[in-house]
Amino acid sequence: MEGNKEKIVDDVGSVAEAISADDDNAAPLYQVESLCMRCTQNGITRFLLTSIPHFRKVLLSAFECPHCGERNNEVQFAGEIQPKGCHYRLEVQPGDPKPTSGEIRVCYAIDGLQALQEERKKVDPQTGEAIDQFLLKLRACGTGESPFTFILDDPAGNSFIENPFAPSPDPSLSIKFYDRTPEQQALLGYLVDPSQLNADAAMEETSNDVDQIRRQPHGSVGAAAGQKAIAQSNSAEIVEALFRYSAPEEVMTFPSTCGACAARCETRMFVTRIPYFQEVIVMASTCDACGYRNSELKPGGAIPDKGKRITLSVKNINDLSRDVIKSDTASVKVPELDLELASGTLGGVVTTVEGLITKISESLERVHGFTFGDSLDESKKNKWLDFKARLNKILSMTEPWTLILDDALANSFIAPATDDIKDDHQLIFEEYERSWEQNEELGLNDIDTSSADAAYNSTGVTSNENPQE
Repeated sequence: MEGNKEKIVDDVGSVAEAISADDDNAAPLYQVESLCMRCTQNGITRFLLTSIPHFRKVLLSAFECPHCGERNNEVQFAGEIQPKGCHYRLEVQPGDPKPTSGEIRVCYAIDGLQALQEERKKVDPQTGEAIDQFLLKLRACGTGESPFTFILDDPAGNSFIENPFAPSPDPSLSIKFYDRTPEQQALLGYLVDPSQLNADAAMEETSNDVDQIRRQPHGSVGAAAGQKAIAQSNSAEIVEALFRYSAPEEVMTFPSTCGACAARCETRMFVTRIPYFQEVIVMASTCDACGYRNSELKPGGAIPDKGKRITLSVKNINDLSRDVIKSDTASVKVPELDLELASGTLGGVVTTVEGLITKISESLERVHGFTFGDSLDESKKNKWLDFKARLNKILSMTEPWTLILDDALANSFIAPATDDIKDDHQLIFEEYERSWEQNEELGLNDIDTSSADAAYNSTGVTSNENPQE
């Protein structure tokens, strides 16, 4: 930071105003007097607004007290709140390599708890002893002697844990993205309807909303009008992919809640059938309050008895234009790149082969945000640059490659290039029996339909034995 010019301001409010007014490229330092929480004397806090390449804008703050030597550093995100929250779960086993930053954070926690232990023991010996025992466990975790689970949950969606094996999956790390609750929306500063914070009121509203569902016949909406109404919620990819097969017979519109600002909005839904695939439900929402748009593709019909693996041999430029439906339960593999994305990554998307690879590239850059930053060593940096070059190379079709979609619920699809799917020899569909672990993850092991089956069978037998005269 030697090239940065320091500016002295009076308070934190002035810092915020100055940062907003300055040019991003200048990135000056600001400093303000602030109270030291250890000695109650005034220290100095320095602020720097900067941007981490391929990640987001951050506000760095560093406090130092010249009287007692207290120091503290913080990083706050200065960019936008993400549409969904994120949940990271890392299982750390003894002997696993730990990032240096992780060790530093454990040391911070130990130093923070150790700081006032002597005073705490005098006032409350029992609590002091309990903290001593906890510090022993914390040190064992920090040195890698004891296994532990680290959970990072961020409703704002701006947190990150590095995957050292990227672009391959980390067997110890799981990532989930989720919709925020009204309570989390309120904590993030969004305007939330007070009635939504009450569970009973929300249930009442939901039951009332059922009566507000309205149906629009195909004649009044039509293919063109239905295309316009539903496509306005997202890019034209969904419309171009789905409407070439069939137009919706009926578009349903019902009230819902915006996933970004929790305001009231409208959701449109229609059911259509894709040849050689199955019935699907398209849902599209648009929020007039904040402009948030969202489209989802859901499978229709019963849960298939078997999973499905789809293998496409991509041999020419025309194969990049094939339509792809990837559900949120499908994993993606490209053997030539040693690339494997676990189920849930990217969510459910309707796109093309080229669009899917582009989305994967963008997602990897976004999720592994610090990849090209100063903190990455040269060997890892070269590894990522080489991988990205290979990713771009397969889109130029200099050589054939393979795309594999593995969906335990068989809700994914790659369109054939021929009128009859049997004549497309580049496309292979394989069905397989799901493992117990897959059924457990999907919640199928807990489904008991024996009572319903028995009732259905008995009704069928009775009706056959006593036909109406």
